[in-house]
Amino acid sequence: MDHLLGALGVAIVVFASTDVDDLFVLLGFFADPKFRVRQIIIGQYLGIAALFGFSVLASLLVFVVPAAYIGLLGLAPIYFGLKRLWEIWNGIDTDDNPEDHEKASAGHGNIVAVALVTIANGGDNISVYTPLFATRSAYEILAFGCVFAALTAVWLGVAHALVNHPKLGAPIRRHGYRVVPFVLIAIGVLILYEAGTVVFFWS
Repeated sequence: MDHLLGALGVAIVVFASTDVDDLFVLLGFFADPKFRVRQIIIGQYLGIAALFGFSVLASLLVFVVPAAYIGLLGLAPIYFGLKRLWEIWNGIDTDDNPEDHEKASAGHGNIVAVALVTIANGGDNISVYTPLFATRSAYEILAFGCVFAALTAVWLGVAHALVNHPKLGAPIRRHGYRVVPFVLIAIGVLILYEAGTVVFFWS
């Protein structure tokens, strides 16, 4: 029991320290009228689940992907940031109609976009999770997964609450969607830089 409680404590600290920047990304998504709440929630959980699953698999196989290759994930937020800039520049309508099959397809694209950005933004987390899981029992890894799922809900709740705050919500919604593309591009560039991807492939 003590080991399990200790694992829960470690899981909380690890998630909070490695995913704090994800909170700001969620603020941008919630502020963007193009994205529906359901799409953000599904995309976020898919992204977190992918990071968790890959880290568990890597820990079982004692397999660590070189940071330079993980850094390639940074291309995803750069792509979505540039795409969103183009849409804003051209004044493309961001309203979704659930009964419109074309817009429904776009909705699925939004889910994929959120998931990919979450994975890219948390790509470096794999290097933290993998050795951590490699030294844990199956029950402790399961506990980590439960904590990550619960804290993901907290992250989503906090971001949604801030965007809908009586005082803070209005300016975030008014300007947030314009900031999102630049945030995504900056995150992508930072991921490529910190992972040494550009230097690795250039050399």
